[in-house]
Amino acid sequence: MPANQVETNKATFARFHDAVNGGDLEVIARTVDEVVAPDVAFHAPVPVGMTGAQALKQVWAVLLRAFPDVRVTIEDVIAEDDKLVFRNTVTGTHLGEYRGAPPTGRKVEYSEIFVVRFTEDARIAEIWGVVDVLTQLRQLGMVPDPSPSPASA
Repeated sequence: MPANQVETNKATFARFHDAVNGGDLEVIARTVDEVVAPDVAFHAPVPVGMTGAQALKQVWAVLLRAFPDVRVTIEDVIAEDDKLVFRNTVTGTHLGEYRGAPPTGRKVEYSEIFVVRFTEDARIAEIWGVVDVLTQLRQLGMVPDPSPSPASA
């Protein structure tokens, strides 16, 4: 893949990243339609019964309802051939229902890593994701933290 295609892929992902950090679900959906292949293969937990670009839109709808101030900060980008790898830090405040839990007002900060494969016309064709959901759920009080308290040490 030519070097200019790698730069084009980076620019495509930057558009998507800017849209999600804007917090406007309509802009996110429009951007998904423009830069993501409709039948994108999404290898991460997604809402049951959804596939492709619709699943990606639903993931962001859920996140924005639960964490209206969600922010994804890219820590590292590695690009090679038709793939980009992103290591991110996600922050937000739990102000809406999430995974059946009512809003707690708690702040979350967790890590994720995504590998994104692009088509020759720079559309996102495949996404693999690893999200530190355990840290997120612990911060929300939905999963107990196994760390010993100072009193029990």
